[in-house]
Amino acid sequence: MSESLTSPLVTPQRVTTQADRRRQEALTGFGFIAPALTILIVFLVIPLIAAGYFSLTDWNGITPLTREDAYQFVGLRNYERLLIEDGIRQERFFTAVKNTVYYVLGVVPTQTFFALILAVIVNQRWLRAKDFFRTAFYFPSITSSVVISLIFMFLFSSNGLVNQFLHSIFPGYRDVTWLNDPNGIIHNFLGLFGITRASVGDWASTEIASIRLWDWISGPSVTMLMIMMLNVWTTIGTMMVIYLAALQNIPGQVYEAAVVDGANAIQIFRHITVPLLRPTTFFVVTVGLIGAFQVFDQIFVISNGGPANTTLTIAYLVYASGFTDNRMGQAAATAAVLFVIIFTFTLLQRRIVGEQAIE
Repeated sequence: MSESLTSPLVTPQRVTTQADRRRQEALTGFGFIAPALTILIVFLVIPLIAAGYFSLTDWNGITPLTREDAYQFVGLRNYERLLIEDGIRQERFFTAVKNTVYYVLGVVPTQTFFALILAVIVNQRWLRAKDFFRTAFYFPSITSSVVISLIFMFLFSSNGLVNQFLHSIFPGYRDVTWLNDPNGIIHNFLGLFGITRASVGDWASTEIASIRLWDWISGPSVTMLMIMMLNVWTTIGTMMVIYLAALQNIPGQVYEAAVVDGANAIQIFRHITVPLLRPTTFFVVTVGLIGAFQVFDQIFVISNGGPANTTLTIAYLVYASGFTDNRMGQAAATAAVLFVIIFTFTLLQRRIVGEQAIE
């Protein structure tokens, strides 16, 4: 009788205790993530919302926002000037898009390929002084990009070591103005066979988004090619370390079984190493895409977008629009379009590389 009377009183107390425990665990969890969440909101979410809002205004970036006449709401006018309306802004934007796409197509595959090859080499058991080579290959990645850019400016100047070295190998070599040559490398190559814009007909003068078709297929300029080589050299170290970590996680029994079956080194690399590294390749390509689309510091130090806007990238155009032309609304709109481009390319490479990695 006493048990039946007291048992109903015990159950609610137990339920309340479990609910309190869950509440305490939730509060503890939120307490642990609060610092990171605060940083994320303050330095990422709020700036994104602010950039999206100011892309719809004509704010110049100088007038204090506390003033009532600091800016006017212009809607999608900034985007219209970039993407639709013919004019100098559309021409500069699509020139930046062209240069950036050439830069991405040249840098990302190259740095991924060389990073993989270097990782495979320094992972070999027969290699002596592994730590030295790993440090040497990785060191450019942690060196200041400004310092490296200044060094490359010295190397590729008219009287720099690169031209002097080429003179020693090819006595008839003509100095290349690496830092001041606006010609596209594809045009330079076609010029060796006498193919120029004047010789190919009127179709080359057809304008697409305020840019002649001949300029669309010009390829990166000589100056941009030098910057691409700089970026590849400074990024393969980081990508190599990522690949190296992935290689060391591949079980040795897989390679031993392949050797027993009579596979040679090339077959092992092609049919075992590369397929097992697909998830890592997906990550490396994603990071490379994001970094290449956002290239800025090397452009700022070496060329400021020149010569003739042949090194003007979308990220540098954001800076120039906001802090040189005092069109912060236009800069915010350009940054928003850059975000869409990066997101689109990331989804595309996820479809190409990511699905294979999952399989």
